[in-house]
Amino acid sequence: MKNIILIGMPGAGKSTVGVLLAKALGTDFIDTDILLQKTSGMLLPDIIRLEGLSSFTKRENDVLRTIKPTGSVIATGGSAVLCAEGMSHLKKTGTTFYLKIALNTVVSRINNISTRGIVMEGSQTLADIYSIRTPLYETYADKRVDCEGLSPEETVCRIIGLF
Repeated sequence: MKNIILIGMPGAGKSTVGVLLAKALGTDFIDTDILLQKTSGMLLPDIIRLEGLSSFTKRENDVLRTIKPTGSVIATGGSAVLCAEGMSHLKKTGTTFYLKIALNTVVSRINNISTRGIVMEGSQTLADIYSIRTPLYETYADKRVDCEGLSPEETVCRIIGLF
């Protein structure tokens, strides 16, 4: 089995759905945000605060480029699509699923921007990053899953049906 790579906005449910999907398929689960924290020895918001956005993106790209699993479910960080080399590498290893949700759903789910480690300039809003990233998610997606109004379990069923 090839990898299943989940992309989408922060709050789309990539990690939650990823764990459930890996359980349903009997595969390994990899969360690239956790890998980034392990390799850096810092939490995501600390990397952003102490090193800046460009360093965070470079670190994220390096993590994505070095992942070499097969037959795994991989949940990427919401900003993974800003890492062209890393995304190119991941796409070679499997099928990319874009977990699509509406902006108002993102806003309602993200109430801890400063502690989430979201890659955004100080003046940017969630609407700004949504408008910047949505075309990138669409570009990198092999398959799209409209998750609006779905439970994580329903999203898993949709992905399995598309895989």
